[in-house]
Amino acid sequence: MPLLSKPDRSESAEYYFNYIDQVGAGDVRPILAAQLSDALAVFARITEETSLHRPTPDRWTSRQVLNHINDAERLFVFRAFWFTRGFDTPLPGFDQNIAVAAARPDERSWASHVEEFRSIRAGTLTFFNSLTDDDWDCRGVASDCPFTVRALAYITAGHVAHHLKFLRERFPEAA
Repeated sequence: MPLLSKPDRSESAEYYFNYIDQVGAGDVRPILAAQLSDALAVFARITEETSLHRPTPDRWTSRQVLNHINDAERLFVFRAFWFTRGFDTPLPGFDQNIAVAAARPDERSWASHVEEFRSIRAGTLTFFNSLTDDDWDCRGVASDCPFTVRALAYITAGHVAHHLKFLRERFPEAA
């Protein structure tokens, strides 16, 4: 397996570097693997009851946040799949608020969201571990933005890091 490096500014829209820049240097696959246990430790400290807490009326519950994390990880990996398989059709955007409302995450248990994250991340790891050296440089367009597969992998890790930071701040006992 080659050592992967962080994407440069040409591999994604600038907005996504909010996530990419939260990821350490080096091969993203061990980072994604280590992040699984870190995330599960944070999630384990959030109870069924506290997962329904809304800090203010306009903020999401932890169930909504984790549902969003799960949706976004699926989306980023699907984009990477699309580009590595040679499809050149641009992919549409994703409105997180529409997705969260449609998913009704507060109607499911916290434990079910955590198990879903565990399963999705296992699939993410399997997919990224299956890529060839050339696959990481595949490019495509989604949400009217250019991406490389490498950028999407780092975005996947950075997006989770971003939300784990938020959950740790909301639930200091989860730190």
